Parts: sequence; C-alpha cells; structure tokens
Amino acid sequence: MNIEQDIDFELAALRKIAWRMDALFYIPRTNISVGLDNILGLVPVVGDTMALLPSVWLIWKARQLGATPGALAYMTLNTLADYFIGMVPIVGDLFDVLYNANIRNYRALERNLNKRAARAAVVQPARSLPLPG
Repeated sequence: MNIEQDIDFELAALRKIAWRMDALFYIPRTNISVGLDNILGLVPVVGDTMALLPSVWLIWKARQLGATPGALAYMTLNTLADYFIGMVPIVGDLFDVLYNANIRNYRALERNLNKRAARAAVVQPARSLPLPG
C-alpha cells in the first residue's frame, strides 16, 4: 500500500463511523437522519458520554492524518457543542438529530486534507548521476 491508499483507507473507516453515528437511517419522507449518537443520547449523561468516544477518536485520527490546527479546533468545538448541548433533555436530543457533528467533522477533515494536498509541491524524483569510476 502507498500513502494515498493508506489515507483513503483511513478516510473510508472514518466516514463509516461518522455516518453510523449521525445517519444510520432516515426518517421516512424527511431529510432527517438518526444515528447511534441520537439513540445513545436518549440515556442521560451516560449515553452522551458513550457517543463522545467515537467523536474524539475521529479527531485523534484527523490529527494523525495531518489535519491543520484550525481544522482540529473546528472539529473539537463541534464535538463539544454536540456533547454539552446534547446533555440538555429534549432540546439536546433535537439538537443532536439536526446538527450531526460527526458528519460535519468528517467533511471538515476531508476539505482540509484536500486543500493541503492541492497546495503540496510536486516532488520530482532525484536524477541518477553517473557513478565515478
């Protein structure tokens, strides 16, 4: 595997987690998605804390993949808003359903990595020089 395949593999895994957490299924005849984050969030405090773990993992992986500090800060703020507002009974559950912090974070990571890749300089292979002798 090369670096690009490794990154694509990691992004596919992160995408799967983000969508499972925020969009496991859609409410019929609406564009509203429900995921594991929303289901876990129905259990006060403990459910929200359990739903926080995959979100933190996504941010940790984003750091490993080379996301910029700005993107990591944005992702962290999304996650904190999702966690703390999600703890408020009823209002927090509605916020969780509509906000989809994990999907927002995945998309932010993808945009960030694409911008960084577009700015990266093209590396030319070294020219082989004739050996003396």
